[in-house]
Amino acid sequence: MRYTLLLYYPEMSADELGSEALAEGMSAFRAYAKALDDAGVLASAEVLAQSASTTTITLKGGELVVRDGPFADTKEQLGGSFVIDVADLDAAIEWARRAPSVAWGHVEIRPTATRYTDGAWRGQQPVA
Repeated sequence: MRYTLLLYYPEMSADELGSEALAEGMSAFRAYAKALDDAGVLASAEVLAQSASTTTITLKGGELVVRDGPFADTKEQLGGSFVIDVADLDAAIEWARRAPSVAWGHVEIRPTATRYTDGAWRGQQPVA
């Protein structure tokens, strides 16, 4: 079963965080990604640019509305994700518990319903 671990935490610049805390965080995430990879459950991982560089779009009355910045105005922002392939939700919870950012933010665990791989949509709701 594939799950995406969505990591939400307060955004801080490298200067606000400090070089020591930044190095500790990078080391913790490097070790976490290696543990997932060594266990054979890591499908992908991404660290996102800060939310200030986000562009959000929607259609209102048939017109495209483009807005700079994230849609949600919260203290925590989506900072990155890990896609894992594990046996069940209990295993996903265990891996999410080990994410370094769980100590200062939240990890949302969301199952994959449909994914595009090898040239086709696959999963519970394949796109024809």
